[in-house]
Amino acid sequence: MLTKRLNVLARPMLSILQTASAPEARRRKMHTESVQMLIEITPPQEQERSRRLRGVLTELSLRDENALYELSRGVSQNNAHLGFVPAYLNTATGEQVRARFADGSPAPVHLLDGLPEAWVTARDSEGHVIRTCSGLISGFIRNGHFYTREEASRAAAH
Repeated sequence: MLTKRLNVLARPMLSILQTASAPEARRRKMHTESVQMLIEITPPQEQERSRRLRGVLTELSLRDENALYELSRGVSQNNAHLGFVPAYLNTATGEQVRARFADGSPAPVHLLDGLPEAWVTARDSEGHVIRTCSGLISGFIRNGHFYTREEASRAAAH
């Protein structure tokens, strides 16, 4: 996916490079290569964290997070035995809530259906949450403290 994104970014630059003067073309090419290098060296966890902070949570984004952290203690099945409980933090209000099933009972994994109604912006025809308000972060609560997936992974390692 990153390669596809880089190719999409590079195509417009190619036409600019073809019409620019030689020194200007070299300068623009160097700038483009620098930007591409920055994109390539940004750790995947940082890319995902940035996306989450800007956007909204969906079932797909939760699946992506689980795939990203599956080999760490940043997922429920790898840290529950250490007292981490799946939860969400609303960065706009500071409110943290435990992950729950639609009926309100505690869930052992991150689910969107049990979120507070004020955090939900869209549901499908069956009533399942398909989009949340911006600024929600999935993570964990342990001993009353909220941990992002990254923080939980580090804390669990100690």
